[in-house]
Amino acid sequence: MLSANQVASLSAIIITKNEARDLPACLASLSFCDEIVVVDSGSTDATVTIAEAAGCRVLIRSEWAGFGVQKQRALDAATSDWVLSIDADERIPPALATEIRAALATADGPAGYRVNRLNTFLDKPLRHGGWYPDRHLRLARRDVARFTPDLVHERLVVDGAVGELSTEMPHLSYVDFDEVLDKQRRYALSGAAQRQKSGRKGGVGKAALRAVWLFFRLYVIKRGFLDGRAGFLAAAANAQEMFWRYAATGWKP
Repeated sequence: MLSANQVASLSAIIITKNEARDLPACLASLSFCDEIVVVDSGSTDATVTIAEAAGCRVLIRSEWAGFGVQKQRALDAATSDWVLSIDADERIPPALATEIRAALATADGPAGYRVNRLNTFLDKPLRHGGWYPDRHLRLARRDVARFTPDLVHERLVVDGAVGELSTEMPHLSYVDFDEVLDKQRRYALSGAAQRQKSGRKGGVGKAALRAVWLFFRLYVIKRGFLDGRAGFLAAAANAQEMFWRYAATGWKP
């Protein structure tokens, strides 16, 4: 624990692979951090060059064991009192940076804080359809934090109380259809591998039923239709990913 007159330090941690498009703006929004640690998975674009030019500490860890393991590698490399986990397609606006620094200066405060992401789909902010609110634990004391070792949909967890930050964090989740299809493929295959590893079964019939139900739940029950065309496409994309995740689980030709 810090004494009353000490100022807590903050490390931002990011995992990357071919993030040259999004990384510069992300790093620019992290100028309030004391350290930025980037763990790269073998980028073939200018990601590493951009990170190094911005003064980040860059580690290359090309062997891919899943999102949870890779983010834990970044957490293990951090040296500050606190860590802020962020993705290259996320941004920390000035008001959120101020709120984060105020949280770190709070004596005997929580061990971690959740941040509410404002997701965008094809440049349209989504406030319905299960996309909002979208709270995730992202800020934590380094000594009590760890990532779950999941292949996909990993979580940051802490030993201690968790508070809430009020300022939204923009998440530029899908900027074009190419990114939609690419992320669908990667998340579906990773999700299928994780399901198979845990002994769960898939199948085309189960995949179809789950996909239809998910679309109905997101678009109708959770009112994704209020987000217009983007809401429809977001629900359809989630349903399609669900279909392929279950269809690919244990698939044998």
